Amino acid sequence: MRAYPVWLPLVALLVAACSKEKEVAPPAELVKFEASVSVSRAWSAGTKGGDEVLRLGLRPAVSADRAYVAGHGGDVQALDLATGRVAWRAATKLPLAGGPGAGDGLVAVGSSGGHVVALDAGTGGERWRVAVGGEVLAAPAIAGGLVVVRTVSGRLLGLRATDGSEAWSYEQPVPRLTLRGNGAPVVSGDMVLAGFDNGRVVALSLAEGDLLWTATVTPARGRTEIERLVDIDSPVRVLGADVYVAGFQGRVAMLARDSGQIWWGRELSSHRGLAADGERLYVTTSDSAVVALSRRDGTEIWRQEQMLRRGLTAPALAGDALVVADFEGWLHWLDPASGRLLGRAKAGGGRISNAPVEAGALTLVQSDSGEVQAWRATPQASG
Repeated sequence: MRAYPVWLPLVALLVAACSKEKEVAPPAELVKFEASVSVSRAWSAGTKGGDEVLRLGLRPAVSADRAYVAGHGGDVQALDLATGRVAWRAATKLPLAGGPGAGDGLVAVGSSGGHVVALDAGTGGERWRVAVGGEVLAAPAIAGGLVVVRTVSGRLLGLRATDGSEAWSYEQPVPRLTLRGNGAPVVSGDMVLAGFDNGRVVALSLAEGDLLWTATVTPARGRTEIERLVDIDSPVRVLGADVYVAGFQGRVAMLARDSGQIWWGRELSSHRGLAADGERLYVTTSDSAVVALSRRDGTEIWRQEQMLRRGLTAPALAGDALVVADFEGWLHWLDPASGRLLGRAKAGGGRISNAPVEAGALTLVQSDSGEVQAWRATPQASG
């Protein structure tokens, strides 16, 4: 029987890694600045359950004119994207931990107990539920007649969208000590890509699950298990022929989509993840700096350090801004060209661990306690 890894919350990890003689630096205090965008809350909704300690992988999924949300208490909801009104609500009666994923007429969620449930996207009716043998902390990906699921036990599974039966399975070894979290699998054309806790990225054929290539982004090094942590806990980003990935205590790297060859790598530690546009990558580092890199060669363009140690989420591109959230529920809008702060708003009193979600003119966030909010940012009139 496979032993499950020992999960280590990041806060405990940082405390353990610090010298006993040194005090842990506090989170940076927020400083006032002249805002250049006006932000307002468009609507809010609630999901049942949630606990800041659990570090769940629950964040909204957007498809067409709906936002799909799930709570740790087991409820899944379809919300009207414009108003936040509930279109349907389904009670799975499971401690949900990852998702939702939406596509091809389905909404899929995963649970702490190792179950995946697929619901009809139009009505919320349950299509099927199956056991997958490990906690699901990331949103399933739905494409090509499959629901692709990543478990904390190191498995990547392709489940048939019709009935949840297993079409294929792939597994990578899990180190004895890892960070709590998993990056969601990403479907790109006829392949699926995912990062693993041993610092590797794999590409499989979507239809059959055959291994196409594997690449070690950062090899484990060091004498202690903490020093050897190299988790890839965020989704890869695929842009054309390029794949971008960020790892903890490792590198941000650019890989070739067709072969996995590493074109460039830059030493930068991140367990949150990255966003990308036509020219730049945007990375939230492990100490909550936000860094912009050149997509072409990884050269650093700017670094924003006014929110250090505030537990920032991965960045999300929303309109003409970059958005991150922090451990006190603050949302921060940044200029993608310079990193300058553009605006700020308080989404609530609780931690936001998962990246905001771009939804047209809105930015959606879900707090660790289950509150979902939609925000709108508009440029302020000059003069």
